[in-house]
Amino acid sequence: MDTRLKKVKPKRMRLSSVANAIRLTKAFSEQEYEMGISALAARLGLAKSTVHRLATTLVEYDMLEQNRETGKYRLGLAFFELGTLVRRKMDVTTEAQGEIHALADSSGETVQLAILDHLTILYIRIRESRQAIRLSSGLGSRAPAHCTGVGKALLAFQPPEVVQQVIDNGLKRCTANTITETEKLRAELATIRARGYAIDDEEIEVGLRCVAAPIRDHSGQVVAAISVAAPVQRMSKKQVQATIPSVLAAAENISRRLGFIPSLASAMMAD
Repeated sequence: MDTRLKKVKPKRMRLSSVANAIRLTKAFSEQEYEMGISALAARLGLAKSTVHRLATTLVEYDMLEQNRETGKYRLGLAFFELGTLVRRKMDVTTEAQGEIHALADSSGETVQLAILDHLTILYIRIRESRQAIRLSSGLGSRAPAHCTGVGKALLAFQPPEVVQQVIDNGLKRCTANTITETEKLRAELATIRARGYAIDDEEIEVGLRCVAAPIRDHSGQVVAAISVAAPVQRMSKKQVQATIPSVLAAAENISRRLGFIPSLASAMMAD
């Protein structure tokens, strides 16, 4: 009887096939959504026989599909189903948390996250500045949509009937800078759509400026807006321009976490 212990393979070796399967699925891209065994083997640096075995197994579990005409492979419906489950768990409040903190730390000012609710703005996340003089709007508070940065960033991407409802509801004047004329508001929203961000230049409160940008979900719909707000003493017009890139970047990062892919959205619009 052979009493010698059998050599056990390290767990790392047993998991190498899983790692290679993951690498194989991540080899696909929007530009290369279908690839053959040779191309995949070259991309992964693996033998064709190994890639073929991996692909065959992944097809069996609907992770890959094979084009019967070309023999090439593409990602399967299982990924779509799994992605749908992930998206269901994606909440703008949760996904924005990291970007809100990062933007507040980098700007040193108050950062707000808001949604459009019943034709007004509802603030769902706020990270207040640590400055002695700062904006202080309560979490869960509301504000008019037509004279706030987040409000205009949201309104600019709403259907025309929603904008009309806000107009019909009355464009209340809050300061001398508040836009109260219908056509002027429509022109402002068109400008925001074109440049991708909104500015509140003492429109809701004297002495306050704000830069805001829209946040999109996986379908491309604008579902929220994020902003940096500060007293005019610190948010000069020059500082406004310097703040725009970071606000846009934060909005884009949150949108991506919600599943938004700009290139796909552009392609859909082109079609």
